[in-house]
Amino acid sequence: MAEPSANREIAMSLAFIPPGLPPNEAIQRMLVQRVDELRLSRGMIIGTSDARERIFVAHGYRDGISNDPVKRDTIFEIGSITKLFTALLLADMAQRGEVGLDEPVAHLLPSEVSVPTRNGRDITLCDLATHRSGLPKRPTNLQPRDPDDPYAHYTASELYEFLGEHELSSTPGDAYRYSNVGAGLLGHALARRAGARDYETLLRDRILVPLAMNDTVIGLPPHLEQRLASPHDSSLEAIPLWNLNVLAGAGALRSTAVDMLIFVEALGDAQSPIGSMVSPIVTPREQGGLGLGAPHPNGGITIAHSGRTGGTRSHIRYIPEWERGIVVLSNSNVDAVVDLGVHILDTRCSPLWFRKEAAVDSAVFTRLIGRYQISPRRVLEVTNSDGRLFVRHTGEAIRLFPSSEWQYFYRAINAQITNAQITFEPGDDGRAARLILHENGSDRIAVRVA
Repeated sequence: MAEPSANREIAMSLAFIPPGLPPNEAIQRMLVQRVDELRLSRGMIIGTSDARERIFVAHGYRDGISNDPVKRDTIFEIGSITKLFTALLLADMAQRGEVGLDEPVAHLLPSEVSVPTRNGRDITLCDLATHRSGLPKRPTNLQPRDPDDPYAHYTASELYEFLGEHELSSTPGDAYRYSNVGAGLLGHALARRAGARDYETLLRDRILVPLAMNDTVIGLPPHLEQRLASPHDSSLEAIPLWNLNVLAGAGALRSTAVDMLIFVEALGDAQSPIGSMVSPIVTPREQGGLGLGAPHPNGGITIAHSGRTGGTRSHIRYIPEWERGIVVLSNSNVDAVVDLGVHILDTRCSPLWFRKEAAVDSAVFTRLIGRYQISPRRVLEVTNSDGRLFVRHTGEAIRLFPSSEWQYFYRAINAQITNAQITFEPGDDGRAARLILHENGSDRIAVRVA
């Protein structure tokens, strides 16, 4: 019989053995369910990589018009995964002595640009990469010409104007606050310091070309446009691509499952062209790094990032100790990718459960339309447009999907409204007299006022 200490050592070693990946057939069933049965996407693809092989499993179509299936070389918007590339560029330029992690971003901008400070603290490049700059999620002077492509016409001049007028809500370096404008500013500033024509040129020179990621771009040439997965909203209606202009470093990249798996593998390969860039981004901030690696339950770290545009979702994840990585791409804005990535890499983590839309005659929506008072200062407005039911929360109209004639649910568009539901209750006249909002484990009643 083994000694107790030996048993503990065996148990600890077993804890670090990763569970096996699901068989391809199981992954295929997950995609069929999400695309065909639950209608969470037009098309999805998953790529996995471990020490033995790469595997790609796809289901669905590039768009709602053609019969072109999603394939390993289909082009998707990858949204905020771009931020990970921007952080790698910062690490690379710091290692080359071109910038300092703690260098104020103001040093990389035209001298006439005023960058906000607070309590005598400048915004540094590290602050921008780690979302601790104190800048908001979006620039406050953003006035989209097209709400479906909000950043397309936002210029460097407008960015500089925003910086000159904005007052920080927190001292740089103190508090985490996710910021697209901060990440975009970082990419713009790095390109200026490097003397590159633009962010894409710098990225191509330092990362994309060395890794032979030939199908990863910002500007779409015609031969790649033919392989593009059209973005879709939660109703699976086609919507425009996003163009981020001066804020490209926050989320402008388009890529394929093949290229993203190349990138994921390179994150774990110290000998890869980007191998030396990875260590600074996962080293804890208190040790002089960016601290972008998350602790893994079995020890070590996980490198992961998700992306969202108006009509796509993406997720990459790599566990260095397991030499295992994954990429999940979807051409709708419903968040149905992150849980798959987590589950497939580690089957001990269960995927999310999604509700299935019921077939309900849109004529019943008439009795639900109205305004419902949920708090003294907050009214929920329920509307019907083209046979679809919507609720307006804080300015954004969100579609409601029926599970019955009186019960509805939200698609998982973001973490705040994931799995939220609304139950309407009828009054004496047959119309809904009130609704109950089931959200984040609580039930809130809103009474009809109009």
